[in-house]
Formats: sequence, structure tokens, C-alpha cells
Amino acid sequence: MEGQLTGVEQIYSSGYAFAAVKSDGTVVTWGSSSSGGDSSAVEGQLTGVEQIYSTSGAFAALKPDGTVVTWGDNGGGNSSAVAGQLTGVEQIYSTRNAFAAVKSDGTVVTWGASMAGGDSSAVAGQLTGVEQIYSTGTAFAALKSDGTVVTWGASDFGGNSSAVEGQLAGVEQIYSNGYAFA
Repeated sequence: MEGQLTGVEQIYSSGYAFAAVKSDGTVVTWGSSSSGGDSSAVEGQLTGVEQIYSTSGAFAALKPDGTVVTWGDNGGGNSSAVAGQLTGVEQIYSTRNAFAAVKSDGTVVTWGASMAGGDSSAVAGQLTGVEQIYSTGTAFAALKSDGTVVTWGASDFGGNSSAVEGQLAGVEQIYSNGYAFA
């Protein structure tokens, strides 16, 4: 790795690893290989990288063409099940062990640990017109363009908003801590 950390523009971290984006759009990683410190399996794809996002053990790199490259542990490092859907991505959000990507058409793609928000199948039909996503440790809340909110992930971390569903209209901003949304 000596000599590779020149021209670095931004450094990102997971729980035990780092990823540096260089001025030429390439990526250098180091640290625990199980936490994303070893990106050799996707090295050829890590060119033209615009932004990197992380969970506790994985990274997701967003490229200018809206495609995504992932590596690290199973808490988001393996996006093969949704790889065909990871196009047109504009923004990526994360919990401790899952990612959620908002696409240019306002739809959402999730992957990673299912109980940490990586499985949004229960609310998939509602994830349209999404403008922004917020997260707790293991849940996501999507703010839609019509001011409504959709939540998923661990119920005890804000993933189940059914008790207040009728009040989640006209929402302009969501705030979160590690365990809840407001």
C-alpha cells in the first residue's frame, strides 16, 4: 500500500477498515479484510468512483453513471441479489448492516442484513416517490415527495411505524438517533 495513498480526496470508514477515493476516481482500501479492508475482488470496478458509503463492515461505491460497487461483509458487502437493480442510483443510505439506494425514479433498492433494513419486501410497493431516507442502527425511514413516511427494518429501532401511521402525513423532515425516528 505504500505509495498508493497519494492524490487522496476523501477517506471513508467502516467499523474496522478504510477506503480512500483518489483524484483519479480509483479506490485504495486497508484494514480488516472482513470489514471492507480488502477490495481486491472488485478492484477492476473501482474506477470513476464519486462517493463511498459504509455500514459497520462493508462499503458501497457510487459511480457517476449511477451504478454501485459493493464489498465487505454480508452486512451490505454482497449486493449480488440486487445487482441488476443498482442502476440510476442517486444516493445511498446505511444502517449498521444494510444499505438503501434511492434511484433517479424515486424507487428504493435495499440489500444487506434483512433485520437491519436490508429486506424491504414488506413495504416495496410503497417505496416510490422517495426523496430522502433516514436511518437508525437497524431501521430505515423513507420520506416521500407527498410528505408521507414508510419505515422498515427492526421494529424496536423504528422499523414499525404502524402505531402512528395516520399521523405521518405532511412530514417535511425526519430526525433519528440510534433507536428511533421523530
